[in-house]
Amino acid sequence: MSLFHAVVLAVVQGLTEFLPVSSSAHLVLIPWLLHWPDGGMAFDVALHVGTLFAVILYFLGTWVSLTLNGLGIRYPAAATEQQFRLNQRLFWFLVAGTIPGAVVGFLFEGFIERTLRNPALIACALIALGLVMAAADSISRLDRHMEQLTLSDSLIVGSAQALALFPGVSRSGITIVAGLWRNMTREAAARFSFLLATPLIAGAALKEVPALLRLRHTGAIDISLSTILISIAVSAIVGYAVIAFFLRYLQTRTLKIFVVYRIAFGIVVLLVWFLYRGTAR
Repeated sequence: MSLFHAVVLAVVQGLTEFLPVSSSAHLVLIPWLLHWPDGGMAFDVALHVGTLFAVILYFLGTWVSLTLNGLGIRYPAAATEQQFRLNQRLFWFLVAGTIPGAVVGFLFEGFIERTLRNPALIACALIALGLVMAAADSISRLDRHMEQLTLSDSLIVGSAQALALFPGVSRSGITIVAGLWRNMTREAAARFSFLLATPLIAGAALKEVPALLRLRHTGAIDISLSTILISIAVSAIVGYAVIAFFLRYLQTRTLKIFVVYRIAFGIVVLLVWFLYRGTAR
C-alpha cells in the first residue's frame, strides 16, 4: 500500500469514525470502489489507533475525573459531592456498557473479518441503520441528559455497540440511535457514545497493532512503519476536529443529513456491485 493510499484512508477514518456513517464500511468500500489494495482489518485497527488518540485527548479531563472518581478518589478537590457521585456512577456505567461489545468482539471478530467484508452486505447495513436512525431521531423526546443516565441505559447502549462489529452499522451510529431510543438529547447520546467506544477501540488496538507489525515484519503485507505512523497521526488530527465539530453540530441540528448520506451511499454501492457482477459474468 502506498503512502498516498494510506493517508487517504486515514483521512476517511478520521472523518467517519465519529460521524454515524460507519468508518469500517468506508475503509472497505473506498478501496473496493477505487480498486486499491485492501489493508485488511489489522490496518483498519491501526487507523483506529489515531482516532483513539483523538477521543482520549478530547475527553482527557473527563476521563481523568471519571476514572479517579470511579475508584473513590475525589478529583478535582473542588468537585461537589453531587458531581463526585455522578462521575462515580457514570464510570461504572461505562464499565458495564463496555462488556457486551467486548464479549461479542472476542467471540466473533474472526468470523466477521472472514465473511462480512462484503460490499453488498455493507451497503444493506448502511441503508438499514439509516432508516432506523431516521425513526429514532424523529420519535425521541430528546429530554434526558448525561446526569440522568441509568445502568439500564448503559447496558442497552453497550449491547447496541456490539452490533458495530458488523461493517456498515457504525459504532457511533448504532449507539447514538440506542441513546435516542432512550430519549437522550442528541449531544448526550453522542458524548456517551464516544466515551463508551474508547475502551473497546483501545482493546482492539492492543490486540491488532502487534499483529499488524508482525505481518509487516514478515512481509505478509506491504506497508512501511513510517506509513503506518503517518496514517495514525493523520487519523488522530482529523478525528479530533470531527469530534469537536459533531458535538457542536448536534446542539442545534438533527441527524437528517447523515440519514440521507447513508441511504444514498448504500444505494450507489449496491448499484456498482450489481453492475460489477453483471460485467463479470
